[in-house]
Formats: sequence, structure tokens, C-alpha cells
Amino acid sequence: METTQPFLSLHTTVILLVAVVIGLVVGGLTATTGVPLASAVLAGMSVFGISIPVLRSLIR
Repeated sequence: METTQPFLSLHTTVILLVAVVIGLVVGGLTATTGVPLASAVLAGMSVFGISIPVLRSLIR
């Protein structure tokens, strides 16, 4: 029997999932303020990228 390694570790998966949720929340809240949709998407994507190193240092 051959055991396969997971594609992503549990640590990486949790960090990316939490970052996606944070990005979606910020993007959704930004969209409700009435700014153009592209600006809300850009805000959500920016927060997603910024939150990854922060979450990595917090979740060990």
C-alpha cells in the first residue's frame, strides 16, 4: 500500500480558509458602502493577502 501525502498541510489549509473568510467579509462590507464593485473586490483581495502572514504568525 502506498500512502500519499496531502496536497496542503492542515496548518496551511486553516490559514488560507480563515484568510478567505476575512477577505470575503471585508469585501462584502466594502460593497455595502456603495463604492464600485471593483473597489470592493480589490479591498477583499488586499485584506486576504495581508492577513496570511499575520495569521501565520498567530496560528502555530
